[in-house]
Amino acid sequence: MMGHPRFGRHGAALVSIHDVMPETLPKVWAILRFLEALAVFPVTLLVVPGCQWSKHDIDQLRSLQAAGYELAGHGWRHRAKRIAAAWHRLHAGLISRNEAEQLSLSKEEIIHMITACYSWFSQSGLEPPVLYVPPAWAMGRLRKKELKFLPFRFHEMQTGVYDAACGRMVYLPVTGYMADTRFRVKALKITNLINQYVFPGPLRIAIHPQDLNLGLAGDLKTHLGKFQTFLSYTQLAA
Repeated sequence: MMGHPRFGRHGAALVSIHDVMPETLPKVWAILRFLEALAVFPVTLLVVPGCQWSKHDIDQLRSLQAAGYELAGHGWRHRAKRIAAAWHRLHAGLISRNEAEQLSLSKEEIIHMITACYSWFSQSGLEPPVLYVPPAWAMGRLRKKELKFLPFRFHEMQTGVYDAACGRMVYLPVTGYMADTRFRVKALKITNLINQYVFPGPLRIAIHPQDLNLGLAGDLKTHLGKFQTFLSYTQLAA
């Protein structure tokens, strides 16, 4: 089971790259080179299966997995088919735009999507992941106790990582850098500050494909530079 007392307040970081799709692969590779220059490894790649993946694209994922990069499931298309629920409309306006894929889906639709996400990896000749991250960290109608019936063991949420095998939640702070508006720059600076200095445990550093070209790119480099120890989610669980 996961635990983090030995890492102190932020003795280690878990670095992830979100929204890995065929169209974002060039930016993902640029981020990996950026991280390599900072000696950041391991890194977890959040893969969106329901895109037009070519054999060449999947070969790239296979080579990254063989090199020690951890893959995780990240929704199906990373786009909401509809924004029907009132909570989803509020969430979309304030946080996720149209990316919270699961919020307006029924429980059955979510289960089918997560199961299809898991199956895609083995069908593509990749090692199936242990971690699932819903787009925008929005799980939707599924309750935690229902996750034990799904193929992924770990589910990441805004507040931390849930181990479905034993029914325990590990609360972990997170910083983000997808600051493509002035409002998001200010909001993320505040929440990143709170997560760095208020909450204990390994820090999750969540990177999106465009972040190196946005307003918090300097903060990202500074935050990464504070760590010498980096973990994969599998290592955290061990």
